[in-house]
Amino acid sequence: MHLVAVGGRPGVPTYPGLAGGFYRPKPPGPSFLQRYWPGPKPARGRAVPAAVGVGALGLAFFVPLSRTGIGWFLGWLAVTVAVVFAVRRAVAELPRSERWVRAGWAGAALALLAVPAFRNAWWLVTFCVLVALGCAALGVVGGRRIRSILFSLVAAPTAAFRGLPWVRAHFRSPADPGLLRRVVGSATATIAALVVFGTLLASADSAFSVLLGAIVPEVGVGTVLRWVFLATVGALCVVAAVWTLSAPPDLSAVDRPTRRSLGMTEWAPAISALTLLFGGFVAVQFTVLFGGERHVLRTAGLDYAEYARSGFWQLLAVTLLTLAVLGGVGRWARRESRAERIVLRVLLGALSALSVVIVISALSRMYTYQKVYSFTGERLFVMAFELLLGSVFLMILAAGLRLRGAWIPRGTVALAVAMLLGLAVLNPEGYAAGRNIDRYRETGKIDAWYLRALSADATPALAGLPDPVRRCTLSWIAEDLDEPDPWYTWNLGRLRARQALDRAGPDAVGGPTDCRAADQYDLPRNRQPR
Repeated sequence: MHLVAVGGRPGVPTYPGLAGGFYRPKPPGPSFLQRYWPGPKPARGRAVPAAVGVGALGLAFFVPLSRTGIGWFLGWLAVTVAVVFAVRRAVAELPRSERWVRAGWAGAALALLAVPAFRNAWWLVTFCVLVALGCAALGVVGGRRIRSILFSLVAAPTAAFRGLPWVRAHFRSPADPGLLRRVVGSATATIAALVVFGTLLASADSAFSVLLGAIVPEVGVGTVLRWVFLATVGALCVVAAVWTLSAPPDLSAVDRPTRRSLGMTEWAPAISALTLLFGGFVAVQFTVLFGGERHVLRTAGLDYAEYARSGFWQLLAVTLLTLAVLGGVGRWARRESRAERIVLRVLLGALSALSVVIVISALSRMYTYQKVYSFTGERLFVMAFELLLGSVFLMILAAGLRLRGAWIPRGTVALAVAMLLGLAVLNPEGYAAGRNIDRYRETGKIDAWYLRALSADATPALAGLPDPVRRCTLSWIAEDLDEPDPWYTWNLGRLRARQALDRAGPDAVGGPTDCRAADQYDLPRNRQPR
């Protein structure tokens, strides 16, 4: 290195062998997206813009944001059909097995979004919509393992904005430079014609006016804002799906093999100690199951319901932490030698089997607690989630036979879909209401505070309650059902609720006075009658 004068300033370092004597930094390499997900090449044609328009209009016209209803399914069906139409040639290039998997995820999303047409419980519908969006992301991006599944959940919304310039390029075709102008003009003319002639025909015939009013919602500022929001969401969903399926990302970099760096001396002692601890706990659980209430009262000083309530949430946390431990050991433990493979199978298999017994214990505790106190839809959901975790342990046991568990992440998502659909078939709020009514007939106690907050799904069961509990609970539901449903918000739960109210008659619906009287049946300690 030499110090030379540059521009009258002495002491600037120069490096021999470099052009001009100055250091030139190396240009940065391509980014992750440029290497593994560059996107499709510029394209032309009308299929993609038409698909974006169909998806936007379908979601805006059908989906009711304020209520559950069949419109959620119809809106997503329009988005799905539009995407399939636009990418049918690109999808045909995928392997046949992968096409079936993508179709399965798309079907799962549609099945979950059909739940709002049959059930009215907000918490069940919310979970179904969220998991449906996750299934749609898997169908578009195609995640297989944990990292690529998580990548799919992030990549799908990212693709919606990355694909906008690509979609916009379809309107700049040299052979058809005025396509965008003509599409906008045609849509404007169509809307204007429908408004003018529809208004005239509706004023000319009252029957047609009633029919038109049932089909077309009232137009106001709120309606227009809802249409604009849903149209934007629908268009972005189609853009994300079409852009991604036209050139899917290379997920090999996301699901790259992990270096197995843990030897038996590092993980086996901890897993062995954990297995012994679980074994002791399971032995106690068998004692409780066979000893019953007498054993609990003698050893713990609690009644059986308090014993059940005291441990469920701790056991749920243990189950989740155990899954994390098993996943980490299965991913990083070495298995080159035969001894390592045998020890790995034995210890992880034993821990998984003991965890299944812990899951059964947790389910038994929650079921016992609900029998003594009250069944709720949320508690049934927690039980279903615990049952899902137990199924994952069984999958780990099956994967341990060949030490191949790459299929478990997608299998877990599929089981989550099956769990939600099973809950929808069960009608958890109707089931909980029926069990609480049975409890009332046996003990004379009922949690009217909880029952009055149930959705329309529980109304047919609640109509069989005695007064004043029936009048109290039905008053809350009847208030929600006063507003009629447009056709796109048709819901089986609300339909059956209205039919049950009609059969019960107007005298079955009460008010606040009935609720104050109903609270005396089973008033929890932390609530006061209103």
